[in-house]
Amino acid sequence: MLREMLRMEKLCATIGFTKEMIESLLTKKEAIRCNGRIYSEEHRRKFDIKNDIFKVEQSPTDSSKLVLTINKQPIGDWFKEQFGKLRHSIQRTLSEPKNRGIKL
Repeated sequence: MLREMLRMEKLCATIGFTKEMIESLLTKKEAIRCNGRIYSEEHRRKFDIKNDIFKVEQSPTDSSKLVLTINKQPIGDWFKEQFGKLRHSIQRTLSEPKNRGIKL
C-alpha cells in the first residue's frame, strides 16, 4: 500500500496540487474541491476545472490499487473526455465554411 500512496503522491504533484492538498487527499483521506487548472502528462496540456471534487479511492477492480477520482470519475477517463471535447470543438471550427467575399 505504501507504493500506491507514493504513486498517488507523485500523480497529484504532477497534476499541480499543493503539498497541503496532497496531504488532505492521502493522509486525511478527505475529498477536496478545487478551481483552476490541472495538467495531464498524457495529453501534455492543462485543463480547466471549476468547483470539481477530487478524492483518492480504492480501485473497484483491484483492492490493492488506489485511484484518483474527479467528480467520482477516474482522472484518466476524465482527461480523455475533456481532450475529446477539446478536439471536437477544434474540428468543428475548422470545418465551418469561410466567407470568401461578396456575391453579386
